[in-house]
Amino acid sequence: MPNIVAGKVAIVTGAGRGIGRGIALLMAQEGARVVVCDIGASLDGAGNDAGPAHTVVAEIKKTGGEAIASTVSISEPGNAEKIVKSALDAFGRVDVLVNNAGILRDRIFHRMSWSDWSDVIAVHLHGSFAMSRACANLFREQNSGSFVHMTSTSGLVGNFGQANYMAAKMGIVGLSRGIALDMARFNVRSNCVAPFAWTRMIDSIPAETEEEKARVAKFREMTPEKIAPLVVYLASDQASGISGQIFSVRNNEIYLFNQNRPIRTLHRSDGWTPEKIAEQIKGAFAASLTPLERSGDVFSWDPL
Repeated sequence: MPNIVAGKVAIVTGAGRGIGRGIALLMAQEGARVVVCDIGASLDGAGNDAGPAHTVVAEIKKTGGEAIASTVSISEPGNAEKIVKSALDAFGRVDVLVNNAGILRDRIFHRMSWSDWSDVIAVHLHGSFAMSRACANLFREQNSGSFVHMTSTSGLVGNFGQANYMAAKMGIVGLSRGIALDMARFNVRSNCVAPFAWTRMIDSIPAETEEEKARVAKFREMTPEKIAPLVVYLASDQASGISGQIFSVRNNEIYLFNQNRPIRTLHRSDGWTPEKIAEQIKGAFAASLTPLERSGDVFSWDPL
């Protein structure tokens, strides 16, 4: 099979390091021309450094690929149009957008500040909207295009100290689904991927006992590069007919997540009062209530 995204132009945000870098490199290897977007901020969003984006561009060019760097922040809405324009100026079109950029400001909820909340939402959710909206008219006009958005099992399942991140990542799920529904008529697809990968975002896991060290060694096998094949596939025409879905990659495993649908119903022909609800709802629904689990409780086995 020829390169799966040959001739396409892909914009990848947060592509200077980690998962984004792996996606950008594989996109180029598989024939795409790539816009490498990254401001080079720290994990919590502070500072900027053009070096990582330009380094990835140099890596792509060294192997014969085509790429340009963009180092403006996606959290500022006007910059999305600038990034898309840079892609058009360099390559003449855009076919793929990968919304990968993100920051972390983990805080237990009662200590979370407004800036902890708003800065995370600005990069993850507002940035994903702005970039997607900037590409939408192009995709509509050319009657093709693929969006791939990074969500997280922290949002899909749960985690401590991440209400801001969880809200942003669940918002991205809704954004992706909305795009998929609105743009299906234009042959445009939109999907989410929840990645498991050993990056600077999870490098703080403690490893003191031999058992903990062995587990961490296993987790380190979940390299960022293992996320890229699914993302590149979803960007390709081979993924035709797949839209509005939520996937996950964990080392050598690929998951398809279900989506919210009613699972139980309770009916009274004479209507409800708070007292009647109190009499019946726990007995009817208790076995089906979703427990307060974290991602690690659901994915309780080591990666394969």
